[in-house]
Formats: sequence, C-alpha cells, structure tokens
Amino acid sequence: MARAFVFPGQGSQAVGMGAELLAAFPVARQVVEEVDDALGQRLSRIIAEGPEADLTLTENAQPALMAISLAVLRVLETEGGLDLAKSVRLVAGHSLGEYSALTAARTLALGDAARLLKRRGQAMQTAVPVGAGAMVALLGADLDQARAIAAEAAETEVCDPANDNAPGQVVLSGSAAAVDRAIRIAGEKGIKRSIRLPVSAPFHCALMAPAAEAMEEALASVTLKRPLVPVVANVTARPVDDPARIRELLVQQVTRMVRWRESVIAMKEADVDTLVEIGAGKVLATLARRIDKDVNGISVGTPAEVEAFLRSV
Repeated sequence: MARAFVFPGQGSQAVGMGAELLAAFPVARQVVEEVDDALGQRLSRIIAEGPEADLTLTENAQPALMAISLAVLRVLETEGGLDLAKSVRLVAGHSLGEYSALTAARTLALGDAARLLKRRGQAMQTAVPVGAGAMVALLGADLDQARAIAAEAAETEVCDPANDNAPGQVVLSGSAAAVDRAIRIAGEKGIKRSIRLPVSAPFHCALMAPAAEAMEEALASVTLKRPLVPVVANVTARPVDDPARIRELLVQQVTRMVRWRESVIAMKEADVDTLVEIGAGKVLATLARRIDKDVNGISVGTPAEVEAFLRSV
C-alpha cells in the first residue's frame, strides 16, 4: 500500500494559518516570501494578520492556501529529507489545490503557480456579477439525485453539480434564482439539508466560461513539466502526467465539476491507503474517511504534525 499527498481548496483558509510552521522553519517563510515576490504583494501579511475579509477574497485565498501547502512541503523536503517521488504514489488537490499538487510535483514553478492562482481568482470573481450566482451544498443527496435536482431547477438558467465531495455531500452552482429553486426542490424530495454557501461567485459551473477563457490565455504562456508523480485530475478523477493534457484539464476545471469522491476512489484503486493532507485545515482528511473507511486521512500543517509524519515515513 502507498500514500498520496492531497492539497486543500478554498474554504480551508484562516487568518494566522501556518503561523507555527512559519515561526519554526525559515524555509517555510522563504516559500511565502517567494509568493509575495511573484505577486508583488504582501500576501504574507494578509495571511498572518488579515483582515479576514481580505484573506477570503478569492484572488487572495487561492494563492495563500497554495503558499501554506508548499511551505509545509518544503519543510518536509528540506528538514526531513522527504523525496516526493519515492514517498508518494499520487498527488491531487481540491479545485485550487490541484495547482498546489502540480507545484509539489514540479509541473509548475512556485512563482508561476502563485500568478496563475491570482489570475484564476480574479477571473472567477469577475465572471459573474456579485449576487447573480450562488452555491448550495446538498447534504444527504447522492450525485444522481443532485443532478436530477439541478436539471429540474435550471429551467432556462444555469444550475450544475459543482463538487461531488463525498457520499451525501454534493454542491450545486449556478444562477442565484436557479439555486433557490434547487433548495426548494431538494426539500420537496426529502433531501436532509441544504446549506447555501457563503461564496462570492458560482464556481465550477457553466457561468464560469469567461474565467476558463482567461485561464486558457494565462496557461498558454507558462511552462508545464512532466510531474514527478502522476496527478489525479479534478475533471477526470484519473491520474495524468502529460503536460499538454494537464494544461487542457486546468482550463476545463474552471467550469466542470470537482470529482473528489471519485478521485479518492481512484487513489484507493491505485493501492493508496493513506491520504496526507498538506497545508491548512483538515477537510480532505475528514472526507477521506467518509468516502472509504479503509482509507486513512491525516493532516500535516503544524510543526508537531510535521515531526509525527516524518517519524512515520
């Protein structure tokens, strides 16, 4: 059996994330400083001090989460001598986390990843006017049920499955009115609970087409190398290691569903028994156990967690 490294997506950010790690390891601080330099912005100050509203902005949250994930990885490699190619079978990331995974696998350079995520966040934010879109998590619905609800709710507008996160947790995204209809329909169909998400744009749906075009242009000017280990893509839930195909999938990812439940299953089928969440939060480690009770999920983000993980390698 083997490990996979997985990298968190938007929603895992918090003011002060990574503080202990950054205080303990100069190499971790160096990563965040490299991201600052690449963006021409003191993102490190927003990560450390907030305000929360600034960190939550999509264009800040995305590169910030990547920076903390890569800071953890740099510590594992520099202080612990970890060799990614020998230590893990696969990498994967949830939405923006796919960029973190690709950077960890050396497909993307750190500065390029930071700039791409800044652009991605800006493009997603401006693709749809504030308030015109919405997202809702359907708790207790499987993917087929969620698809049926979305199709009925759409009418002449957009309502798409955006995240298949785990059994009984599917997120819909689209026009605000269509999402409101989906909430009503879900209740009529006996879905346990619908939670409207506090997001500023409807991610991973057809309304993000302008953002996909922006990312196609941005990615065209960036060098992508073959990853050290295959990356399980959000769009296909299958491993990929061809740079040209990775570029295509990153463009498609903007408008397509994040197939996280299937991605974890694919990793299990590749004999992965432990998902190691690298960075802020514990969302993916928690989801791992919900998706397959035989898959262990652990989080590595603090000095203590780094030390414990390196002892286990």
